[in-house]
Amino acid sequence: MENLFSEIETQAKNSVAPLAVRMRPRTLDELVGQAQAVGPESWLRQAIENDNLSSVILFGPAGTGKTSIARVIAHSTKAAFVEVSAIGGTVSDLRREIKEAQSRLVSRGQRTILFIDEIHRFNRSQQDALLHAVEDRVVIMVGATTENPFFEVNSALISRSRVVELKSLSDEEVGLLVDRALEDERGFGGRYALTDQARDAIIMLAGGDGRGSLTTLELACALVEPGTPDDPALVSEDDVRKATPYRTLAYDKKKDMHYDVISAFIKSMRGSDPDAALYWLARMIDGGEDPKFIARRMFIAASEDVGNADPQAILVAEAAFRAAEVIGYPECRINLAQAAIYLSLAPKSNAAEAGIDAALAEVRRGPMREVPAHLRDRHRPGSENYGEYKYPHDYPAGWVEQQYLPDGLERGCFFNPSERGWEAYRMEATVRDRMEGGA
Repeated sequence: MENLFSEIETQAKNSVAPLAVRMRPRTLDELVGQAQAVGPESWLRQAIENDNLSSVILFGPAGTGKTSIARVIAHSTKAAFVEVSAIGGTVSDLRREIKEAQSRLVSRGQRTILFIDEIHRFNRSQQDALLHAVEDRVVIMVGATTENPFFEVNSALISRSRVVELKSLSDEEVGLLVDRALEDERGFGGRYALTDQARDAIIMLAGGDGRGSLTTLELACALVEPGTPDDPALVSEDDVRKATPYRTLAYDKKKDMHYDVISAFIKSMRGSDPDAALYWLARMIDGGEDPKFIARRMFIAASEDVGNADPQAILVAEAAFRAAEVIGYPECRINLAQAAIYLSLAPKSNAAEAGIDAALAEVRRGPMREVPAHLRDRHRPGSENYGEYKYPHDYPAGWVEQQYLPDGLERGCFFNPSERGWEAYRMEATVRDRMEGGA
């Protein structure tokens, strides 16, 4: 199989390659960002520079430099460098590459580095086909993935590799990439310049995606006649907006981002921040999240975080869930937003969750406690000996002092109300009623 980068480096292909490909770094020093992954003291940098790389999985969002690092490895290693695509690759492709790698190792003593882009797309049998070759170092695997490998990659394969996480680029790092592409001869060689507003727009639209920023820059420059290094053509914010009118933020409905965003949404409502709740709600809606999933989480939060501080909250959440079922997008976004704002502004209490969890812990770990005799069912022979049950409605306050907990437990052992909302008001009223009833 051809080297991943051998053809792309020919002059003919480079002349028509996208800007992001032309600007790929040739050395680690040209790589923008990722100091924690390939900085001077990092394991990965030392392994690449000393040409003693072991199997590694590069994990991070799109446009953070995974393929760029693979390019640097290809240029710097003395090992054979080959690629199998996880998108179209098969078990036969893997076995062929492993067989050829074994032949190189035996006949010439040459190692083989096998680059697998989108490794999470390999199914279980394809990943299993790599295990022995990676374990015996017949191949040095370099896998790249946008998905969390601990969820998507065979655990046995992970245990034979090192996982290196790459982060989204900062705005400053994206700006550096854009500036470099404008000046470098591999890019535009000074024939274009950006207004400050255009540069800011590209950075904003990129959302930490280096490749995305260069794609936007290339599309915007294509709308303007090129200038010269002495008199560069000016690219405006309008040109950038025409080239990329809509930004799509990363969102995966089943993976890490899915859980991170819903977590931020719930915590924003719990923290009584309606603006943050609306932002994370919008992220999910824009990403195509199932509205019923969002509504279910609000249904839970209504009891978990608001509880009886505002008993109406669970009714609002129920109505939002019903709207998600019956109405759907796009209109149900308004129902979801209303419920999210309500839950954010509602007084908060976690007494229901804390109370039932404490009670369950007692039931599961405490001793077996008998039902007090006077509370037992009266529809059996001998029940006349159970003792008197005091019927609360027979008393003026609708309450009478009586043991309800089993022996060994005291009132307040599970339920600790908040000092907010209806729950606090009712507890005060209950205490008052008891005092009056006992008077």
